Amino acid sequence: MNFSIQPFLENEKYQLIPLQQGDFELLYHVASDPKIWEQHPNKDRYKREIFENFFQGAMESKGAFKIVEKSSGNVLGSTRFYDFEESKNSIFIGYTFYGTNSWGKDINPQIKKLMLDYIFQFVDQVYFHIGKENFRSQIAMERLGGQKIAEEEVAYFGEPTRTNFVYEIKKENH
Repeated sequence: MNFSIQPFLENEKYQLIPLQQGDFELLYHVASDPKIWEQHPNKDRYKREIFENFFQGAMESKGAFKIVEKSSGNVLGSTRFYDFEESKNSIFIGYTFYGTNSWGKDINPQIKKLMLDYIFQFVDQVYFHIGKENFRSQIAMERLGGQKIAEEEVAYFGEPTRTNFVYEIKKENH
């Protein structure tokens, strides 16, 4: 892999800043709302000890970001690149979450556009794991042009395996 999966990315309103160990408390402050995880396969991530494991997985991925609103400096959530596969020239984007005060404000499409515009310089396909019961994220993915192509069991870092749909966005369709 001759590119970074953890670059600094930004547009007029938002920054994707590589996640650092010192970001835990800021991110946990956002993630500690149970409502965020209601439709997620791992519904307990609002609990500190469960989120600590999630955060550790984010750090070990070396592709995770905190999402920051430039005007306020507030951390809105997190996302990451993961599972680059050279033979398929593909990568995943996922583990994305936002605080509820960021929902419905057209933030996710802007963040995904930043990520897709960057990563499509290097890969031909981007995949997304979306929880089987995560209807909010399924709708968001379809709005971004994602096509559901499979269903698979996903082993989350230190968490139980869960059924996810796999969505795909191809470079030529972006």
